[in-house]
Amino acid sequence: MDLRQLAALVAVADHGGFSAAARALHTVQSNVSAHVARLERELGTSLVDRRSGQLTGEGEAVVERSRRIHAELDAMAVDVASMGEVVSGTARVGVIGTVGRWLVPRLVELIHLEHPLVRPVVLDAVTTSLIPQLRAGQIDFALINLPLDDPEFEVEPLFDEDRVLVTPTSHPLAQRESVSLAEVAEHDLLLPPRGTVFRDELDQVAGRIDVELTAQAEVDGMRLLASLAFQGFGATIVPSGAVPSYVAGDWTVVAIDDLPPRSVGLVHRRKTMLSMPARVTRDAVLAVVSDQLDRRIGMHSVPTGPTPLTEI
Repeated sequence: MDLRQLAALVAVADHGGFSAAARALHTVQSNVSAHVARLERELGTSLVDRRSGQLTGEGEAVVERSRRIHAELDAMAVDVASMGEVVSGTARVGVIGTVGRWLVPRLVELIHLEHPLVRPVVLDAVTTSLIPQLRAGQIDFALINLPLDDPEFEVEPLFDEDRVLVTPTSHPLAQRESVSLAEVAEHDLLLPPRGTVFRDELDQVAGRIDVELTAQAEVDGMRLLASLAFQGFGATIVPSGAVPSYVAGDWTVVAIDDLPPRSVGLVHRRKTMLSMPARVTRDAVLAVVSDQLDRRIGMHSVPTGPTPLTEI
Protein backbone atom coordinates (compact mmCIF):
# COMPACT_ATOMS: atom_id res chain seq x y z
CA MET A 1 0.00 0.00 0.00
CA ASP A 2 1.38 3.42 -0.93
CA LEU A 3 0.22 7.02 -1.10
CA ARG A 4 -0.36 6.90 -4.86
CA GLN A 5 -2.92 4.14 -4.41
CA LEU A 6 -4.72 6.08 -1.71
CA ALA A 7 -4.63 9.28 -3.77
CA ALA A 8 -6.14 7.45 -6.75
CA LEU A 9 -9.02 6.13 -4.67
CA VAL A 10 -9.70 9.54 -3.15
CA ALA A 11 -9.73 11.07 -6.63
CA VAL A 12 -12.28 8.48 -7.79
CA ALA A 13 -14.44 9.38 -4.79
CA ASP A 14 -14.10 13.13 -5.34
CA HIS A 15 -14.67 13.13 -9.09
CA GLY A 16 -17.20 10.33 -9.52
CA GLY A 17 -15.28 7.84 -11.64
CA PHE A 18 -11.98 6.67 -13.07
CA SER A 19 -11.91 8.95 -16.13
CA ALA A 20 -12.60 12.10 -14.15
CA ALA A 21 -10.10 11.02 -11.48
CA ALA A 22 -7.42 10.55 -14.14
CA ARG A 23 -8.03 14.03 -15.52
CA ALA A 24 -7.81 15.53 -12.03
CA LEU A 25 -4.53 13.71 -11.37
CA HIS A 26 -3.12 14.58 -14.82
CA THR A 27 -2.60 10.95 -15.75
CA VAL A 28 -4.32 8.26 -17.80
CA GLN A 29 -7.27 6.16 -16.68
CA SER A 30 -5.26 2.93 -16.77
CA ASN A 31 -2.89 4.26 -14.09
CA VAL A 32 -5.77 5.14 -11.77
CA SER A 33 -7.40 1.75 -12.36
CA ALA A 34 -4.11 -0.04 -11.67
CA HIS A 35 -3.51 1.82 -8.40
CA VAL A 36 -7.03 1.08 -7.16
CA ALA A 37 -6.80 -2.57 -8.24
CA ARG A 38 -3.54 -3.05 -6.32
CA LEU A 39 -5.09 -1.47 -3.24
CA GLU A 40 -8.09 -3.80 -3.54
CA ARG A 41 -5.82 -6.83 -3.78
CA GLU A 42 -3.88 -5.77 -0.69
CA LEU A 43 -7.04 -5.19 1.31
CA GLY A 44 -8.85 -8.23 -0.09
CA THR A 45 -12.06 -6.40 -0.97
CA SER A 46 -13.73 -4.38 -3.70
CA LEU A 47 -13.48 -0.63 -3.12
CA VAL A 48 -15.19 0.69 -6.27
CA ASP A 49 -18.30 -0.61 -8.06
CA ARG A 50 -17.01 -0.80 -11.65
CA ARG A 51 -20.52 -0.50 -13.14
CA SER A 52 -21.40 2.80 -11.45
CA GLY A 53 -17.97 4.17 -10.56
CA GLN A 54 -19.20 4.70 -7.00
CA LEU A 55 -17.41 3.56 -3.86
CA THR A 56 -18.49 0.49 -1.95
CA GLY A 57 -18.96 0.67 1.80
CA GLU A 58 -15.39 -0.57 2.24
CA GLY A 59 -14.22 2.08 -0.22
CA GLU A 60 -15.90 4.82 1.79
CA ALA A 61 -14.10 3.65 4.93
CA VAL A 62 -10.72 3.61 3.18
CA VAL A 63 -11.27 7.06 1.67
CA GLU A 64 -12.15 8.52 5.07
CA ARG A 65 -8.89 7.26 6.54
CA SER A 66 -6.96 8.29 3.43
CA ARG A 67 -8.11 11.86 3.84
CA ARG A 68 -6.83 11.83 7.41
CA ILE A 69 -3.46 10.47 6.29
CA HIS A 70 -3.05 13.16 3.66
CA ALA A 71 -4.13 15.85 6.13
CA GLU A 72 -1.48 14.62 8.59
CA LEU A 73 1.20 14.65 5.90
CA ASP A 74 0.25 18.20 4.92
CA ALA A 75 0.34 19.25 8.57
CA MET A 76 3.77 17.65 8.99
CA ALA A 77 5.23 19.68 6.14
CA VAL A 78 3.64 22.88 7.44
CA ASP A 79 4.88 22.29 11.00
CA VAL A 80 8.45 21.75 9.82
CA ALA A 81 8.28 24.90 7.70
CA SER A 82 6.91 26.82 10.69
CA MET A 83 9.59 25.75 13.18
CA GLY A 84 11.17 29.17 12.82
CA GLU A 85 9.72 32.38 14.18
CA VAL A 86 7.20 32.88 11.34
CA VAL A 87 4.16 30.63 11.09
CA SER A 88 2.80 30.06 7.60
CA GLY A 89 0.30 27.76 5.96
CA THR A 90 -3.42 27.04 5.81
CA ALA A 91 -5.87 26.54 8.67
CA ARG A 92 -9.24 25.00 7.75
CA VAL A 93 -11.98 26.08 10.13
CA GLY A 94 -15.66 25.12 10.22
CA VAL A 95 -18.13 27.43 11.92
CA ILE A 96 -21.89 27.56 12.35
CA GLY A 97 -23.37 30.59 10.63
CA THR A 98 -24.75 32.48 13.62
CA VAL A 99 -21.30 32.49 15.22
CA GLY A 100 -19.42 33.04 11.98
CA ARG A 101 -21.34 36.25 11.30
CA TRP A 102 -19.57 38.12 14.12
CA LEU A 103 -16.50 35.94 14.73
CA VAL A 104 -15.02 35.51 11.26
CA PRO A 105 -14.45 39.22 10.45
CA ARG A 106 -12.57 39.71 13.72
CA LEU A 107 -10.71 36.41 13.30
CA VAL A 108 -9.50 37.27 9.80
CA GLU A 109 -8.38 40.70 11.02
CA LEU A 110 -6.49 39.26 14.00
CA ILE A 111 -4.81 36.50 11.99
CA HIS A 112 -3.71 39.01 9.36
CA LEU A 113 -2.24 41.24 12.08
CA GLU A 114 -0.43 38.58 14.10
CA HIS A 115 0.30 35.85 11.51
CA PRO A 116 0.12 37.40 8.04
CA LEU A 117 1.41 34.22 6.33
CA VAL A 118 -1.38 32.06 7.76
CA ARG A 119 -4.34 31.66 5.41
CA PRO A 120 -7.63 30.77 7.15
CA VAL A 121 -10.06 28.77 5.02
CA VAL A 122 -13.50 29.09 6.63
CA LEU A 123 -16.42 26.76 5.99
CA ASP A 124 -19.82 28.18 7.00
CA ALA A 125 -22.17 25.24 7.63
CA VAL A 126 -24.56 23.68 10.13
CA THR A 127 -23.33 21.35 12.87
CA THR A 128 -24.76 18.26 11.17
CA SER A 129 -22.64 19.03 8.11
CA LEU A 130 -19.46 20.04 9.94
CA ILE A 131 -19.08 16.87 12.03
CA PRO A 132 -18.60 14.46 9.07
CA GLN A 133 -16.09 16.85 7.45
CA LEU A 134 -14.19 17.13 10.73
CA ARG A 135 -14.17 13.35 11.07
CA ALA A 136 -12.83 12.95 7.53
CA GLY A 137 -10.03 15.45 8.13
CA GLN A 138 -11.37 18.00 5.65
CA ILE A 139 -11.28 20.71 8.33
CA ASP A 140 -8.90 21.13 11.27
CA PHE A 141 -11.42 22.18 13.89
CA ALA A 142 -14.94 23.51 14.08
CA LEU A 143 -17.18 25.72 16.19
CA ILE A 144 -20.44 23.85 16.62
CA ASN A 145 -23.62 23.56 18.63
CA LEU A 146 -23.07 21.39 21.74
CA PRO A 147 -23.41 18.85 23.23
CA LEU A 148 -21.33 16.43 21.17
CA ASP A 149 -21.03 12.98 22.73
CA ASP A 150 -18.39 11.29 20.59
CA PRO A 151 -15.12 9.90 21.98
CA GLU A 152 -13.37 10.67 18.67
CA PHE A 153 -13.49 14.41 19.38
CA GLU A 154 -11.98 16.75 21.95
CA VAL A 155 -14.59 19.32 22.99
CA GLU A 156 -13.77 22.75 24.42
CA PRO A 157 -16.87 24.70 25.55
CA LEU A 158 -16.66 28.37 24.53
CA PHE A 159 -19.85 30.16 25.55
CA ASP A 160 -23.61 29.92 26.02
CA GLU A 161 -26.26 31.92 24.18
CA ASP A 162 -29.79 32.73 25.27
CA ARG A 163 -32.54 31.22 23.11
CA VAL A 164 -35.12 33.78 22.06
CA LEU A 165 -38.36 33.98 20.14
CA VAL A 166 -38.11 35.99 16.92
CA THR A 167 -41.50 36.88 15.55
CA PRO A 168 -43.22 39.28 13.14
CA THR A 169 -44.84 42.22 14.93
CA SER A 170 -48.25 40.90 13.86
CA HIS A 171 -47.79 37.71 15.92
CA PRO A 172 -49.96 37.34 19.08
CA LEU A 173 -46.84 37.12 21.29
CA ALA A 174 -44.97 40.01 19.69
CA GLN A 175 -45.96 42.60 22.29
CA ARG A 176 -44.77 40.52 25.25
CA GLU A 177 -41.43 41.16 26.96
CA SER A 178 -41.09 37.50 27.88
CA VAL A 179 -43.07 34.28 27.49
CA SER A 180 -42.94 30.70 28.68
CA LEU A 181 -42.23 27.78 26.36
CA ALA A 182 -45.77 26.52 27.02
CA GLU A 183 -47.16 29.79 25.65
CA VAL A 184 -44.87 29.55 22.62
CA ALA A 185 -46.03 25.97 22.01
CA GLU A 186 -49.60 27.19 21.44
CA HIS A 187 -48.46 28.55 18.05
CA ASP A 188 -46.93 26.95 14.96
CA LEU A 189 -43.20 27.62 14.63
CA LEU A 190 -40.40 27.63 12.11
CA LEU A 191 -38.07 25.00 13.61
CA PRO A 192 -34.86 23.11 12.94
CA PRO A 193 -35.49 19.49 11.87
CA ARG A 194 -35.64 16.66 14.40
CA GLY A 195 -32.25 15.05 14.85
CA THR A 196 -30.38 18.35 15.15
CA VAL A 197 -29.00 19.19 18.59
CA PHE A 198 -30.94 22.46 18.83
CA ARG A 199 -34.32 20.89 17.96
CA ASP A 200 -33.79 17.84 20.13
CA GLU A 201 -33.04 20.05 23.13
CA LEU A 202 -36.19 22.09 22.49
CA ASP A 203 -38.28 18.93 22.28
CA GLN A 204 -36.76 17.57 25.49
CA VAL A 205 -37.67 20.71 27.44
CA ALA A 206 -41.14 20.79 25.88
CA GLY A 207 -41.73 17.14 26.78
CA ARG A 208 -40.68 17.82 30.36
CA ILE A 209 -43.53 20.32 30.73
CA ASP A 210 -45.99 18.15 28.73
CA VAL A 211 -46.26 20.33 25.65
CA GLU A 212 -45.33 19.67 22.03
CA LEU A 213 -43.82 22.10 19.53
CA THR A 214 -45.57 22.14 16.15
CA ALA A 215 -43.49 22.89 13.07
CA GLN A 216 -44.93 25.19 10.46
CA ALA A 217 -41.77 24.29 8.48
CA GLU A 218 -38.40 22.72 9.31
CA VAL A 219 -35.17 24.41 8.24
CA ASP A 220 -31.63 23.26 9.13
CA GLY A 221 -29.94 26.64 9.48
CA MET A 222 -30.35 29.25 12.21
CA ARG A 223 -29.64 32.25 10.03
CA LEU A 224 -32.24 31.16 7.49
CA LEU A 225 -34.78 30.51 10.25
CA ALA A 226 -34.19 33.99 11.63
CA SER A 227 -34.39 35.52 8.14
CA LEU A 228 -37.76 33.88 7.53
CA ALA A 229 -39.05 35.38 10.77
CA PHE A 230 -37.59 38.79 9.86
CA GLN A 231 -39.52 38.64 6.58
CA GLY A 232 -42.83 37.79 8.26
CA PHE A 233 -43.17 34.11 7.40
CA GLY A 234 -43.63 32.99 11.00
CA ALA A 235 -42.13 32.83 14.48
CA THR A 236 -39.01 30.89 15.39
CA ILE A 237 -36.75 30.06 18.33
CA VAL A 238 -33.09 30.84 17.68
CA PRO A 239 -29.96 31.67 19.69
CA SER A 240 -29.43 35.36 20.34
CA GLY A 241 -26.46 35.39 17.97
CA ALA A 242 -28.84 34.77 15.06
CA VAL A 243 -30.37 38.23 15.58
CA PRO A 244 -28.10 40.95 14.13
CA SER A 245 -28.74 44.52 15.19
CA TYR A 246 -28.51 45.87 11.63
CA VAL A 247 -31.55 44.05 10.18
CA ALA A 248 -34.57 46.35 9.97
CA GLY A 249 -38.19 45.31 9.52
CA ASP A 250 -41.47 44.50 11.24
CA TRP A 251 -40.17 41.92 13.68
CA THR A 252 -39.27 41.73 17.33
CA VAL A 253 -37.43 39.58 19.86
CA VAL A 254 -39.15 38.10 22.92
CA ALA A 255 -37.33 36.43 25.82
CA ILE A 256 -38.29 32.84 26.70
CA ASP A 257 -38.15 32.44 30.47
CA ASP A 258 -37.77 28.69 30.88
CA LEU A 259 -35.38 27.65 28.11
CA PRO A 260 -31.74 26.76 28.85
CA PRO A 261 -29.13 28.52 26.69
CA ARG A 262 -27.57 27.06 23.56
CA SER A 263 -23.94 25.98 24.08
CA VAL A 264 -21.20 26.52 21.51
CA GLY A 265 -17.86 24.76 21.58
CA LEU A 266 -14.65 24.22 19.64
CA VAL A 267 -14.02 20.62 18.61
CA HIS A 268 -11.17 18.78 16.90
CA ARG A 269 -10.17 15.18 16.38
CA ARG A 270 -8.74 13.74 19.59
CA LYS A 271 -6.01 11.60 17.97
CA THR A 272 -4.78 14.26 15.55
CA MET A 273 -2.46 17.08 16.59
CA LEU A 274 -3.40 20.44 15.11
CA SER A 275 -0.88 21.89 12.68
CA MET A 276 0.93 25.06 13.70
CA PRO A 277 -1.30 27.30 11.50
CA ALA A 278 -4.38 25.61 12.97
CA ARG A 279 -3.05 26.09 16.52
CA VAL A 280 -2.45 29.82 16.11
CA THR A 281 -5.88 30.14 14.46
CA ARG A 282 -7.48 28.32 17.39
CA ASP A 283 -5.73 30.73 19.76
CA ALA A 284 -7.08 33.64 17.73
CA VAL A 285 -10.61 32.20 17.95
CA LEU A 286 -10.31 32.00 21.74
CA ALA A 287 -9.05 35.60 21.86
CA VAL A 288 -11.97 36.87 19.78
CA VAL A 289 -14.51 34.99 21.89
CA SER A 290 -12.98 36.30 25.12
CA ASP A 291 -13.12 39.85 23.75
CA GLN A 292 -16.77 39.52 22.74
CA LEU A 293 -18.13 37.90 25.92
CA ASP A 294 -18.96 41.22 27.59
CA ARG A 295 -20.00 42.92 24.36
CA ARG A 296 -22.71 40.68 22.92
CA ILE A 297 -26.22 40.58 24.38
CA GLY A 298 -27.30 37.11 25.44
CA MET A 299 -23.79 35.61 25.35
CA HIS A 300 -22.36 34.13 28.56
CA SER A 301 -19.11 32.49 29.59
CA VAL A 302 -18.96 28.82 30.60
CA PRO A 303 -15.98 28.55 32.97
CA THR A 304 -16.89 25.02 34.06
CA GLY A 305 -18.43 23.81 30.80
CA PRO A 306 -22.03 23.88 29.56
CA THR A 307 -24.80 22.88 31.96
CA PRO A 308 -26.17 19.46 31.00
CA LEU A 309 -29.76 19.69 29.86
CA THR A 310 -30.78 16.95 32.27
CA GLU A 311 -29.81 19.16 35.21
CA ILE A 312 -31.99 22.11 34.16
